Amino acid sequence: MLKRFLRLSILVGCLSSAFAAAAAQEVVHALAGTVRSIDATAKTISIETDDGSEGLFNVLTDPKANYSFDKKISGGASAPGTFKEIGVCVIVYYIGNGDVRTVVALQNLGAGPFVKSRGTIVGVESKGRWFTVKDESGAIKTFWITSETVVETGFGVTEGSKSQLKKGDSVQVTAETAAKNAGALFISAL
Repeated sequence: MLKRFLRLSILVGCLSSAFAAAAAQEVVHALAGTVRSIDATAKTISIETDDGSEGLFNVLTDPKANYSFDKKISGGASAPGTFKEIGVCVIVYYIGNGDVRTVVALQNLGAGPFVKSRGTIVGVESKGRWFTVKDESGAIKTFWITSETVVETGFGVTEGSKSQLKKGDSVQVTAETAAKNAGALFISAL
């Protein structure tokens, strides 16, 4: 009886530790914007965000920070301490929320120009390769989901090919400029 109790206690302890470690891991989120300033002394980056949210981000300084970040997406991004370019459009990958957000990586999208659209999805191709947005002015725009597309879902950042976009979703899109159909670089569910 004592051995069974001891085994059960050890099992419960191990499971509790595993759940606590998993719960402590933060999810990486993303948004798009333009880098306005980088203050190496204060360890902050100022971004003019496309979504209008607070644009001052702390730079991640804790090498032991525990967060979940897709390897393919992180492979195309730069650590915030190495990023030096001002005035470029970026995808900011961060942890935290509200006024306390910490940059874990930045992905340079370049100087543009870009198509930026905010609206409602009115159509999605059955295999999820493209979607159509009716923007706030009533204009209809079609965007392709490419191997470079990144999507912020509200539950974290994911690759475009894994996104679950559907008709009726409110989104904000940053895309390449194209004569007809643009390749979406970043999609944020609103």
